[in-house]
Amino acid sequence: MNFQKIFVPIAGAAAVAMAYRVYGWAGVAVVATVVVMWVLLHFTRMMQVLKRAADRPVGYVDSAVMLNAKLRAGHTLLHVLAMTRSLGARQSEKDVQPEVFRWTDGSQSHVTCTFVGGKLASHVLFRPALPDPVQATDGSSDAP
Repeated sequence: MNFQKIFVPIAGAAAVAMAYRVYGWAGVAVVATVVVMWVLLHFTRMMQVLKRAADRPVGYVDSAVMLNAKLRAGHTLLHVLAMTRSLGARQSEKDVQPEVFRWTDGSQSHVTCTFVGGKLASHVLFRPALPDPVQATDGSSDAP
């Protein structure tokens, strides 16, 4: 169970009750204004991230290696979307936990991220094997 889903509303209600007790209705107005501003800031950030992600191809990232280096367990899906500026290509079925998304770059390297409850649980980087360098031959032989 996510502790924040319970704690944040209780803390907000406690702040309003405490403001009423100490400052009366003026305190309630100030605390309510602060809470609404906090909610609007989070909503605006979420909308900006989704707006940027809508302008890019699904599942594309500039560099899968750099994304892999930046990822840490516990990042939210919204934070990962902000880093990649792209929606991930869904690898799991819809509405099934854990959720698995993949971001691929131009060299076909990809990062597969597993989210449990909206938080990053694990991520794996895949880099395709580089082809062996082809020896350029001009048809002549160095043998005597």
